Amino acid sequence: MAALTSLAAATTVGNAKLNIAIFVIFVLVTLTVVVKVASGKKTAEQYYTAGGAFSGRQNGIAIAGDYLSAASFLGIAGAIALQGMDGFLYSIGFLVAWLVALLLVAELMRNTGRFTMADVLSYRLKQRPVRIATSVSVLCVSLFYLLAQMAGAGGLVSLLLGVSGETAQNLVIAVVGAVMVTYVLIGGMKGTTWVQIIKAVLLISAAAIMTVWVLGKYGFSLSGLFTDSVDVAKTSTNPKTAAGAENLLHYGTKYGVTTLAKIDFISLSMALVLGTAGLPHVLQRFYTVPTSKAARKSVEWAIWLIGGFYLLTLVIGFGAGALVGPDAINAAPGKQNSAAPLLAFELGGSWMLGIVSGIAFATILAVVAGLTITASATFAHDLYKEVFKRGQSTQEQEVRIARISAIAIGLVAIFGGMLAKSQNIAFLVALAFAVAASANLPTILYSLFWKRFNTRGALWSIYGGLIASIGLIIFSPVVSGKAADPKTGLSPSMVTNPDIDFHWFPLDNPGLVSIPLAFFLGWLGSVTSKEFDAEKYAEMEVRSLTGHGVGKALEH
Repeated sequence: MAALTSLAAATTVGNAKLNIAIFVIFVLVTLTVVVKVASGKKTAEQYYTAGGAFSGRQNGIAIAGDYLSAASFLGIAGAIALQGMDGFLYSIGFLVAWLVALLLVAELMRNTGRFTMADVLSYRLKQRPVRIATSVSVLCVSLFYLLAQMAGAGGLVSLLLGVSGETAQNLVIAVVGAVMVTYVLIGGMKGTTWVQIIKAVLLISAAAIMTVWVLGKYGFSLSGLFTDSVDVAKTSTNPKTAAGAENLLHYGTKYGVTTLAKIDFISLSMALVLGTAGLPHVLQRFYTVPTSKAARKSVEWAIWLIGGFYLLTLVIGFGAGALVGPDAINAAPGKQNSAAPLLAFELGGSWMLGIVSGIAFATILAVVAGLTITASATFAHDLYKEVFKRGQSTQEQEVRIARISAIAIGLVAIFGGMLAKSQNIAFLVALAFAVAASANLPTILYSLFWKRFNTRGALWSIYGGLIASIGLIIFSPVVSGKAADPKTGLSPSMVTNPDIDFHWFPLDNPGLVSIPLAFFLGWLGSVTSKEFDAEKYAEMEVRSLTGHGVGKALEH
């Protein structure tokens, strides 16, 4: 079988020197760009938001670069290759989520905040407790997302270097973390944004080339591609894969076998659709443009680019299933996450594998840089300046703390990525979305639209959503309790020993429970507290709708 030959070549013979050279060239070029565009002394505004200097189109491309993560390219392509249309549901959820961001969040957040999500949530509430709660939430969501990206780097290294083993994967995770921290330290938000723009152009271009290439092999017939993918799956040595081959072209077969599976699918959908509007690194991008109109234009550009890319992943995923095959994908280091690189090798040999692997690393670098600068801004601006120093620190001190925290966050991401490298990227991101939708989105919407909302409601909503989502994940089948694979004897849960089972929550994704609970706690906390500042709410309402006062220091 050609696919197995390709797998062997990609994992044992592939031109490691060529792959490394392509990746090094990308890093050197982007570092040069970062140094050039981000030279000079940085104020806090320049470090966190690039001084609002980007146009709506530029920021929209950067948002696409920030959002199209390793989950979008590696995880979803692999999920489609092995699960068919059910894997494509991730793409649909990620895209529809942007309508929530466009219609409810983008302009109002840009008008109300200055640097971080906490600027908005604490605007008309008690500053210190709300900023502390928001910072805890932002750091947790960022950590979940960082783990997914670093896991993608670890899974990809075996294909890139032609070697396997934990040492090699851990080494590349450390390299990715070090380069990512370098981007942030040198370039701040401006340099990071340009890295994301370059990466978005490269990623979408590579996906388009692979799509045309795959379709060309089938006379540009989607039905021919789909049929061949099903036929290849039928020949799988895994009885489960062969038996489910016909289901690749139908939605809901993976999630809809039982009532519990259907409920789990609804929970996943809620997390994907509502999570984007609560992702802190996405929300911070709205502050890099000068006006709310530009923020709206950013989201419009992002929707078109992201939507187009996800359509391309449908062809790439089925192309990997047809030309590489599920057995070869499952046998490769990184399993699902290796589908797109293996397809690239099948299409164009070592050169194409090197280019696609380099772009995949670029994808990871750009996203983790955005996450790192958001997390470091939260620590320096919200915790250090506003909480610890009570607003009395200088900008030089704030930027210095932001850089120190970026290094610390980078180290956490490196060690966390080493632990999570065997997990599916798209699934890890779905969990991050669930935490963001539970801990952040209810408080954002209440702050922007409900005048009765107050500090107790914010604290109950943030902490309640955070504790519920993370707690339910810990005690779900994701962590322990799934049946062992008959071939390996290992459980697909994070705790691979099937004899260790401490789960009691039945759903893989907690969104169905944790998101409504967070909304309820926000309401309950507010109605049981007498706190209400009508003047401050009116001021926030005017500012959110008109942008009056944007750029001035936030005072309470």
